[in-house]
Amino acid sequence: METEKSTVTDKETKLNVKSVKEPNEIVLCLKKSDDRRSGKFESQEEESSERLPRAEEYNCAENPRDSVISTDNKESKLSLSNDVTRESLKTSESIVKMPQSSTTDKWDDEELTLDLEEPSAEVMEYARQELGETEEVKCLTLQELRDMIYERGECLPNRMDDAFLIRFLRARNFNVHRAHRLIVNYLNFKEEHPDIHRDVNPLEMRHIGDDDLMTVPAYRTQCGRRMMIYRMGNWDPRKYPIDEIFKATVIILELGILEPTAQVLGGVVIFDLEGITMTHAWSITPQVASMVLSLMVTAFPMKTHAIHILHQSWVFDAIFTVFRPLIDSRMRDRIFFHGDDMESLQRHVSPTSLPKKYGGTRAELPYHMWFDALSKVPRVVKEMHQLGYVIPEEILKTIQD
Repeated sequence: METEKSTVTDKETKLNVKSVKEPNEIVLCLKKSDDRRSGKFESQEEESSERLPRAEEYNCAENPRDSVISTDNKESKLSLSNDVTRESLKTSESIVKMPQSSTTDKWDDEELTLDLEEPSAEVMEYARQELGETEEVKCLTLQELRDMIYERGECLPNRMDDAFLIRFLRARNFNVHRAHRLIVNYLNFKEEHPDIHRDVNPLEMRHIGDDDLMTVPAYRTQCGRRMMIYRMGNWDPRKYPIDEIFKATVIILELGILEPTAQVLGGVVIFDLEGITMTHAWSITPQVASMVLSLMVTAFPMKTHAIHILHQSWVFDAIFTVFRPLIDSRMRDRIFFHGDDMESLQRHVSPTSLPKKYGGTRAELPYHMWFDALSKVPRVVKEMHQLGYVIPEEILKTIQD
């Protein structure tokens, strides 16, 4: 399979995160969206029924439509032709160029940064065509959403500024009613599960990284999306409960939605199920399944563009039985089962945007290194502190000084 050449070269990792000074360069190969321009909107009642942007419409290889879903390792097949895949990867000639920073801590070719500036012109064109986002629409819908929150009184967010509300509007394609329902669900989820985010110190989640259970690459996919990678077989339920994984996930999601570009493009999740056992399966209760779906679909302002399942086995079949009743057809269209076939995964995510473990060319980094880096960024620390996370006094004092 022919792929583009990586635009990232080995260099020193910049651990002191700061806002981007130049717009991101993303090749999205934008194409017009008939649904959006024709004024067709999805149901205002079903949070999980929105039409997510389809990557193949932009000649990007993260293709959540041309696939046949199968939980059978041997039968996992993609209907996407090799020719289409090759062309898709060729047209995605660059990934996001990360901002430069001043420190010289080295970690292969990765740069731990958050893109806190407004999206690039390419991403905003994508937002216009797929989300219906324009300056006029933003102005009108922000005020309408703010008024709806006051008038209905179904939730009491601790902030009502534009930067906060725009996350929910983007996640629901600027449909104000659905954005309002999303923010209600978001706040209700936090009230129902306070132990997952309240009085949690992100710097104390180091064990998640030490066990290589979860990682977030500093690089993005060829379409500019963030990735989260879970290796559930590395989790020992006897060592710590699944709540710890939820805590780590929510922290990453909260950090992710600080990036305007991520608000527009959404993210990609990879579940590596190598090594899972029935001990893991017994931990996945219907309540756990409901919480997972809440985070991925109904209660968090981050779109899940695609979910890729690797190394699934008969144990996964038992786990998936719990999830199946909760997943609607649109969500199923975003789930891809690849088994042990890394070339299948690479038809969706370019090897230049994948870790070496999955046939890619990139390095990885421990989960905790993100927190070590982000603890130096005043805006990020302030946001997390406002959300109820525990920030050590020495860090608070540093950013205040």
